[in-house]
Amino acid sequence: MRTGTLRAPVRVDGWWEAWFFLASMTGPRTSPRLLALGVLLVGVGLGLGMTWFFRLGQAPTGPAVQPLPAQTDQPSPREAAVSPAPESTGTVRWLAAGGGDAPESNQVSIEQDLGLAVEVLGPGGVLLYASGPGTRAVQVLSTEHAHTGLRAELADLFSPRPGRDARYRETVLHPSGAASREVFLEALHDAIATAGPPLLVYLAGHGVAGETPADNALLMWGRSELTPADLATALDTRGARHTRLVVTSCYGGGFAETAFVGAVADAPLAPGRCGFFATTSDREAAGCDPDPDRRGQDGYGMHFLHALRGRAADNTALEVGQIDFDGDGKITLYEAHSRVRIASRAVDVPTSTSERWLRRVAPDDGPEREVSLPEEDAVITALTRDLVLPAELAPVRARVAELDAALEAMHVQGTEAADEEQRRFDAVSAALLGRWPILDDPWHPDFADLLAREGGAIEDALRTDPRYRAFLEASADLEHLADERRKIEVKQAPFLRLMRALENRQLAGRLRAEGGEPWRAYERLLECERTTPDLPIPRGSHSAP
Repeated sequence: MRTGTLRAPVRVDGWWEAWFFLASMTGPRTSPRLLALGVLLVGVGLGLGMTWFFRLGQAPTGPAVQPLPAQTDQPSPREAAVSPAPESTGTVRWLAAGGGDAPESNQVSIEQDLGLAVEVLGPGGVLLYASGPGTRAVQVLSTEHAHTGLRAELADLFSPRPGRDARYRETVLHPSGAASREVFLEALHDAIATAGPPLLVYLAGHGVAGETPADNALLMWGRSELTPADLATALDTRGARHTRLVVTSCYGGGFAETAFVGAVADAPLAPGRCGFFATTSDREAAGCDPDPDRRGQDGYGMHFLHALRGRAADNTALEVGQIDFDGDGKITLYEAHSRVRIASRAVDVPTSTSERWLRRVAPDDGPEREVSLPEEDAVITALTRDLVLPAELAPVRARVAELDAALEAMHVQGTEAADEEQRRFDAVSAALLGRWPILDDPWHPDFADLLAREGGAIEDALRTDPRYRAFLEASADLEHLADERRKIEVKQAPFLRLMRALENRQLAGRLRAEGGEPWRAYERLLECERTTPDLPIPRGSHSAP
């Protein structure tokens, strides 16, 4: 069995991530086919979106980080442009960082979300993106250069890799530095070194799962990784400024551990710290897409940022009752987060630090007392209506279990299909390499000459060898199973959101009945999550608070 050493960032966003899953099951160099099979064996929820990347060396140090001037996003039919405005001064209000850890994971939708963050959050922030100012590593879907021909066929067989059907362009953002771990932590230290209002930290990109939620990580430029412990330790040791965290990556719920000192689950809660996450610590998220057409995107960040100013993901104004759930005329972070839980049709199951606290301290049973949770009530009302279910845990859990069983069956089929595809790949690759030993190495000095001399014979071999046709059939079967699995995961997501909302209400009621410091700590977390950010009024808007 071939093995590999690279970690696999995972995002799920339609056909592109389905391609990642299939690509990860082909190619002998780093054995992505069997590595993806290993991910399948993890269990339900980890079936799609495997992306393999190659090492780029050490993380760049980047320039000194300065507050970012205010910027404006001017969308075109295909891409958005962000231009600088007059420079801001004073305390840093927000810090946004993200992008891929390498060009092939730096999809344009991540750039668009960060541009939207700049626009929505307004002046007084710091933006870190990809490799830094002027980066040319923005991946955009290309419809002009088809990936065809013998070289393309050999590449797909021996070395599948995302991005071959994409182009790369220079960023339209104006970041202060690279979104590497080193530069981000330096910027964070500077931002919290002096007193000020709560700092909003917005992190976008790809995530990976670790052995525990605290071991999850956000992949940052230069193959660097930011863990919950990295973030919590920085916030614990550098000043007492309060922070609000938003993480849009896969497995982002692992960063809910930053609610605790040192991100240690049995440690005390850190004062003045809370956050929102696109999905739970054990699930993938939507949100990375090389297609710049926002109409086809459904990521957490796009929903959340628009909701902060009272707008839907398509930037149309919302009615007051669709976002201001407590009717106080303001839009809080918690309300924007809850709007995503209602409106998103993606695979995400968003979560928060208050949810994490409830699941640590609330009694498993016992009496309940009424708790005012208008955000949870809004989610329950909307999802029970959409799913045609009563607001009761038993039938919702039964539906989740039913879909879990379907995913488990798909998991078994996928494992068998991956094994079969691997066997057929081994057979066809052995036949081809027996005749042309360097055919899987385009960097070999004789490779170009080999294709020039014997390209026709190689093509004939591919067309006439039944083993190659069998391999293509196995790959098509695997693609179909990946697509079917994704459909089930997307179908299950709203049931999981509803289940968690009902559990949140039940657990909060039990915790209030028990009282004491755990209940008071929960109240403090809610107060933190119900922060109303100080936003500029968007031009032409009458719906913002």
